[in-house]
Amino acid sequence: MIKYKRNIIDMMAKKGVTTYIIRKNKIFTESQLQQLRNDRLVTQETLDKLCTILECQPGYLLEYLPDENTKDFEEKVLTYIKN
Repeated sequence: MIKYKRNIIDMMAKKGVTTYIIRKNKIFTESQLQQLRNDRLVTQETLDKLCTILECQPGYLLEYLPDENTKDFEEKVLTYIKN
């Protein structure tokens, strides 16, 4: 599972980019802001804008954490590769 490492809205606010500024300048849609508030993953285009605003690489924002579904999937893939 891919998750955010940090609170994106807070990070933008610390850079001086508040939700008011985002709305006023139409940087993100309300739907995109809601996704960020709810820690839901966004499109590559939105991620690109976030990296520009925060002056960072995607790896600074995102992390990969295996979950149960992923572990089952990995076992199936490894079994397939070995055969």
